[in-house]
Amino acid sequence: MSQSSTMKFDSILTEIDGFGKFQIRLILIQILSRISLPCHFLLNNFMAAVPSHHCNITALDDGGIFGNLTREQKLSVGVPSEQDGTLSSCQMFSEPQYQHLSGPNSTEDAVTVPCADGWVYDNSTFKSTLATEWDLVCGRKSMNKATVTFFFLGVMCGAPLFGFLSDRYGRRPLLLASYMSSLMFAVLSAFSPSYVVFVIMRFFTGMALSGMSIISIALNVEWCGIAHRTFSGVIISLDWTLGNMLLVGIAYNVNHWRMLIVAVTSPLILSIITWRWLPESARWLLANGKADAAHKYLMQCAKMNNRMKYMATITPTELLETAQDETEDKKYTFWDLFKTPNMRKISICSGIVWYGVALTYYGISLNITGFGLNPYLTQVIFASIEMPIKIGVYFFLEKVGRRSGETGSLLSTGLCLFINIFVAKEKWIFRTVVAVIGKSMSEASFTIIFLYTTELFPTVIRQNGLGYTSFVARLGVSISPLIVLLEDVWHLLPAIIYCAVAVGSGLVSWLLPETLNTRLPENIEDIEKPR
Repeated sequence: MSQSSTMKFDSILTEIDGFGKFQIRLILIQILSRISLPCHFLLNNFMAAVPSHHCNITALDDGGIFGNLTREQKLSVGVPSEQDGTLSSCQMFSEPQYQHLSGPNSTEDAVTVPCADGWVYDNSTFKSTLATEWDLVCGRKSMNKATVTFFFLGVMCGAPLFGFLSDRYGRRPLLLASYMSSLMFAVLSAFSPSYVVFVIMRFFTGMALSGMSIISIALNVEWCGIAHRTFSGVIISLDWTLGNMLLVGIAYNVNHWRMLIVAVTSPLILSIITWRWLPESARWLLANGKADAAHKYLMQCAKMNNRMKYMATITPTELLETAQDETEDKKYTFWDLFKTPNMRKISICSGIVWYGVALTYYGISLNITGFGLNPYLTQVIFASIEMPIKIGVYFFLEKVGRRSGETGSLLSTGLCLFINIFVAKEKWIFRTVVAVIGKSMSEASFTIIFLYTTELFPTVIRQNGLGYTSFVARLGVSISPLIVLLEDVWHLLPAIIYCAVAVGSGLVSWLLPETLNTRLPENIEDIEKPR
């Protein structure tokens, strides 16, 4: 019964052009807001960068010789050297070691202590960052990494919340709520007086932004005709690339972290202005029995796409009849993802794959200093490779299939991470090439899994399925920056963990069914008893 009615809505959409001017306008308006997503998600690469630093040694000034020394001499007298000849970042001598002025810098007998009076930072690249503002270095290094974790915990809590609310009150009002609250919390975080306030504001910023990322994808899929689903999915993910480019441009010109937050959030002001031209999802309106409103938006769509002839014959009551059968169906919940055997397999496997994809993608993206290159340059290389990869992915998906694409891209990511474990830091060109290939493979796995999961879950619990996988993914992302802290245990440990996760989730993705050229499942029976 419900099969015919959903087919009816899709056929109406096809008649009035499933990808015309109306849909293009919808995507363009959304891109304005979605550009600021990657900026915030990868903001920590610039906002929380740690410039090179050493102890502030003014306290060693004993009123004697120390005051007359040059800056270099003061440092050699006051700060011990590491094995590789650089100055120690976290230690200083308790007394000035004047014998270092004459001979080599040997530190066998001198007593070193942790920095007593704070640090001196090299501010040639960044004027001020979180690390320099609140001294989040040395013993407080983990506090710096934790800012990313709290942000993504916010995204993780926001996803199910906005998913639920947008199913209850509609896509359009919650998009506005998401825009306004993101703008508000981002600006508040830029003016936070202390670390604690900052972390709390970042948590809420993440929560507000997650609404935008989830709802806008749902809105686009719900307005696009069947034939254009892959295309609109790939197009929507290109805004991520645009946002990445924008982030580098802004960060390069704005090197004070407070202004940087304000600058990357500014596109949201335009989004709030253009919001009035966004349509509500006609599918959602019909499912909730609001036929008049749905008819109004479908007429708008037909008018923009020059297909008025068809809509002239359809009345709101007829529209409501197409949706009637659907609303009588039972309500589905989160637990339906795990009740039946095939559905359970899909849910558990896709959850593991999402976790792996997100963990490795952000592991590579948030750790851009590890390639021995300037952070701006690394980010530019990373961003510019995304365009060609996404276009390649589109053709691969249409010709070869989803499952082999997902498994292949994850295993290649693992391989690249594995190779870089054994390459010396000095060979930075080789390291960068391997890292860029790894990043692009990881990017491909992200694009594929997005489309793949929409096709795996049946219509009745698709939003639930996406909310669940998104939640699992954000869990992976929240842990990702903390894994980097394990390098203090053993310097290769982070790379080995990322590599193992990529390979493991790649193998799990092979257990999922292929969805290329199959009909989208409408209800759970379609999955339990495949025709």
